[in-house]
Amino acid sequence: MKIQMKIMFAAILSLSVIFLITATNISADTTSVSDAVTATNTVDMLWVLIASVMVFMMAPGLAFFYGGMLRKQSMISTIAQSIMGISVTFLMWVVVGYSLAFGGDIGGFIGGFGNMMMNGVSSDSSSFGLTISDMQFLVFQGMFAVVSACIIIGSSAERMRFQALILFLIIWSVLVYAPMAHMVWGGGILATEFGIITTLDYAGGTVVHICSGISGVAIAYVLGKRSSRTIKDRPHNIPLMFLGAVMVWIGWFGFNGGSGLAVDGGMVNVLTNTVIASMAGIAVWVLIQTFLTGSAGVTGMCAGCVAGLVAITPGCAFVDPSMAIVIGAVGSIVCYWGIEFMRKRSVDDALDVFGLHGLGGIWGAIATGIFAMPALTDTPGLLFGEVDLFIGQFIAIGFTLVYCFVLSFVIMKLISKVMRVRLTEGEEMIGADIIEHRESAYN
Repeated sequence: MKIQMKIMFAAILSLSVIFLITATNISADTTSVSDAVTATNTVDMLWVLIASVMVFMMAPGLAFFYGGMLRKQSMISTIAQSIMGISVTFLMWVVVGYSLAFGGDIGGFIGGFGNMMMNGVSSDSSSFGLTISDMQFLVFQGMFAVVSACIIIGSSAERMRFQALILFLIIWSVLVYAPMAHMVWGGGILATEFGIITTLDYAGGTVVHICSGISGVAIAYVLGKRSSRTIKDRPHNIPLMFLGAVMVWIGWFGFNGGSGLAVDGGMVNVLTNTVIASMAGIAVWVLIQTFLTGSAGVTGMCAGCVAGLVAITPGCAFVDPSMAIVIGAVGSIVCYWGIEFMRKRSVDDALDVFGLHGLGGIWGAIATGIFAMPALTDTPGLLFGEVDLFIGQFIAIGFTLVYCFVLSFVIMKLISKVMRVRLTEGEEMIGADIIEHRESAYN
């Protein structure tokens, strides 16, 4: 009860500070709708709305995907963590995250405070010169924040307490995700236009996948390993896992295809590359698994699909379909052996989040630095005789790994000082479904 009172007090205090800062910034804001560029392309607006819904679908899809791969005693807790993660992450995005990501620039690391609580965010015009409104842009980008938070949940599965995870996601979304979004997409130090390095990340290789993957490793490191009696190699519900994977797969077309914020030939190329890379990922994973084990399972096929999707995400707009095959195929190889490598480490990344998303994102970023075509970008890759992008991608990868791991580790350690962050061995055995939520997924 005392812990719950502390959390409630901290939440009330945080919200009070946010509203105080917001009121100050609203009174000082001088931006008017008349200063914005009117968004008149209804086709673009409709597509981004549809893409937003598709990206949102990935979040509950991850709950099914993760839950199906765990024990039956963890199904409800995985769903609960995903639902609440969606809620708090999007609320924090609306209140402060969007402003910190896209509301100006402070030193290249973070945005301003002028758009807190959606101040100055128009529903029918764009302050960025886009053909969609600012409010649509906020919602679409908010879905990326939601999915990133839900990806992390897989690392701490079956042992992290519900309250501790939600508190972590609240803080992480503001201190880690929003600054990363600004640095890459908001004109910060990891954006080419900032003038320090040359880098490309079309739909979230660094911002979403590397960031979430390495943040999950930080959480798992602080939590420690699950009990040997808790860890199970076999998913409890493969059909449910497959359903989640399909939801993620379909949602990825909005994830990548919507990132151009327009309906044009570029969108067609992006969608085609996304499909092809995922197919190549599945095929190669099956080949590897069959060669090494003599059989291929649905779990591996789903993992191969995700590996191909993650790999193509950073460069999906900058390569052609023939290159997408290579990127997806190699991504599957990297992730397969990456998972094997991570499972031999002392860190219990329960659902191979870093192996799939972290390492897949790293390969995708490197592949962009190799294969980006001069016909599709002003900063082509190594294959076309340019080295700036190739070098810049490595710098962006290194910075993302360090920044996201260090801050996530510190956040997790601080939370562990004020509350119990993990279940006991006995609670693990019973399962968080009953211990924390008093519900069971199955009769």
